[in-house]
Amino acid sequence: MRRRNLSYLEVLRNGRLAALLASDFATFVGAGMVIVGLPLQTLRIHGSIAPALAIATVETSTYLLGVIVAFGLGLSHVRLPPRSLLIADCALRLVFVGGLGVLALRGSLTLWVLAGGLLIGSALRQVGYSSRRLLATGMVGPEGLLAVNGLLGTGSNFALYIIGPVLGGVIATTVGPGVALLFDAGFALVQAAVVLVAVPARAAVPTGDDLPASGWHIMRRSGIISRLLLIVFTFNLLYMPVEVALPLLVKGPLSAGDTALGVIWGGFGVGALLGALAVDRLRLVRPQTLLVAIIGAWGASVLLLALAPTVALAAAAFSLGGLIWAPFTPVVYSFVQSMLRPDEQQPVVMVWTAGSAVAGPIGLALAGPLVDQVGSRGGLVVSAVLTLALVPLAALGLTGRPATGR
Repeated sequence: MRRRNLSYLEVLRNGRLAALLASDFATFVGAGMVIVGLPLQTLRIHGSIAPALAIATVETSTYLLGVIVAFGLGLSHVRLPPRSLLIADCALRLVFVGGLGVLALRGSLTLWVLAGGLLIGSALRQVGYSSRRLLATGMVGPEGLLAVNGLLGTGSNFALYIIGPVLGGVIATTVGPGVALLFDAGFALVQAAVVLVAVPARAAVPTGDDLPASGWHIMRRSGIISRLLLIVFTFNLLYMPVEVALPLLVKGPLSAGDTALGVIWGGFGVGALLGALAVDRLRLVRPQTLLVAIIGAWGASVLLLALAPTVALAAAAFSLGGLIWAPFTPVVYSFVQSMLRPDEQQPVVMVWTAGSAVAGPIGLALAGPLVDQVGSRGGLVVSAVLTLALVPLAALGLTGRPATGR
């Protein structure tokens, strides 16, 4: 008999879960402000370095060390409490990202200080993402997985791509783009406080002979999980030219100001919010079919963005992209977690998050020179065409019936 998945409203009756999701929403507001503020701040201080290369360097620093740490934990037998890891991530962001915000406010921030501070301040970023998902899904049973992952996506999309970019655009215009870093640090403090109060400390983590296998060993047992990770990695890799090209598209071909970048990201957020809300209605669709369809439709939306002649049409194209993209992450994580036992989830989710996120620094390192050579529109076209080429490979890789660890 098919298991009934809980709805959003049913899982939100858990007050502790609701508080955790609210704090997560707040931190993504800060991250959304940084989406707009960080490239604009970089363009102010890039000096003699080409703008595309400077943006790629700074954006890469937010991924690099975090991916290494997450891989190290996921591939080892070390098990650390997700609650402690999330609090530690908040503390790092508060100190280092907040410090960068202070320097920006004083006008003494340089490109290499910005990149170095973000490198250290983001050291537990991927671990924090994994931990908040594990904490949230750990508050419900298997029947609540899709709803909780969907709510995480709904809140983060609304905050990251609607509220955050709009506030970031206003802050960039009125006070300065680097001030967004101060808000991001402040919201990290809010999340740490909520986690301390709302999430109870768990029993000691397994040690010695009780340790489960490493995340990679567990993943190798299921061919479809390994193949799906490769697909997600490639999908994320091909997205990265968008992050480099978009601010340059606004400043160059579209001839618009700082606020326009926030408007375009806000358009993405409106679509992403609607797409995330739709996850609750996609419970009967086969996950493999849904994921392949999302990859193809996202590639088409990026092509529309590349061809947009005005800010309004760019925002509309990116809004469509957000609608298409939003269900991807909740469906992926729910699909993977449904194939794992509870004791297998932490190591696999750590490796999974790191493996998919490592596409960030690699993709940005490749996207900087690419966009520098072919321009912002050309970079978006390359991203779109290669993403569309991924569709048949993804369809082939996701064939077969997955086993379940439940």
